[in-house]
Amino acid sequence: MIQSSSELKKKPVVKKVLPKKEVDILEQEQKIRPSKLDEIIGREQEKKTLKMMIDSAKKRSEVVDHILFYGPPGLGKTTFAMAIANEIGGGIRITSGPAIERQGDLAAIITGLKKNDILFIDEIHRLSRVVEEILYPAMEDGVLDIVMGKGPSAKTIRLNLEPFTLIGATTQIGKISSPMRDRFGLVQRLDFFSNEDMVSILKRAANLWKIEIEEEALEKLSNCARGTARIGLRLLKRTRDYMENSTGNVINIDAVNQTMKLLEIDEYGLENIDRLILKTLVNNFNGGPVGASTLAASLSEDVSTIADVYEPYLMKCGYLKRTSRGRVITQKGLKYLEDLNG
Repeated sequence: MIQSSSELKKKPVVKKVLPKKEVDILEQEQKIRPSKLDEIIGREQEKKTLKMMIDSAKKRSEVVDHILFYGPPGLGKTTFAMAIANEIGGGIRITSGPAIERQGDLAAIITGLKKNDILFIDEIHRLSRVVEEILYPAMEDGVLDIVMGKGPSAKTIRLNLEPFTLIGATTQIGKISSPMRDRFGLVQRLDFFSNEDMVSILKRAANLWKIEIEEEALEKLSNCARGTARIGLRLLKRTRDYMENSTGNVINIDAVNQTMKLLEIDEYGLENIDRLILKTLVNNFNGGPVGASTLAASLSEDVSTIADVYEPYLMKCGYLKRTSRGRVITQKGLKYLEDLNG
């Protein structure tokens, strides 16, 4: 049985008090995240489309249509959601698919939204079908149907919602049902960043974090970042750690090389697990084809981790391809392993 929205709102909110050091780290993380669309580096076509939607909605005095972002992790889906909220001047409520277990969980969230607010659901493909069903009328008609009781005596209460925008993010768009996907006004894929954009992202972060870094070192970090902003920023932090534990004050190419060596990341951004995937394909399965679940079991890794985190970049590099029969290492991938061993 679903509780009424008034009962749900009465539950106390528990706030976690963090130590000052952790608060400072969180503030740094928020500082590095662009707050407006114009501050986002690259993504010119995506920004142009979103600005058109926002400006048009403002002229009609309406809320922005629902948006779905998809693509590999760490490419800016959450950043876009927060930037859009700032552009339209609304609040944003951030949650994730696994966190919304029951209809009541979602009801408590969306009944608290105000006009022009944004509800951002990360990993939206992990919403249960039962929860999805109450999202349909909320997205299309701005109403929430709550079932009180069970069996023949059950009653349905319809609540009118304030107009809001749902922004979903997923790494597995194929797992989102067609009825759900069709209710989004814009379905936008986010691809890997170019090396040029990665350099700009890292340079901006270095300035905000007051890190002195040479241009050659920035280029090297960009090459190792796998076209992913989240990874690039993480590598910049680890290089800063290395510098602070050495005698230098400026990050140079040698500091980057030594940091990548410690992290076992090569010049293409490949990590141990990437190399292990390619080696397993060759040594255990004669180069493939092999099914994703079989490959994951051989590596003692989760299938979704292999498919969502590692395979997209290996495919981008041209080392791996997916076929109808399974994963296959390419000639370029074999050449990479030969050079590695040579």
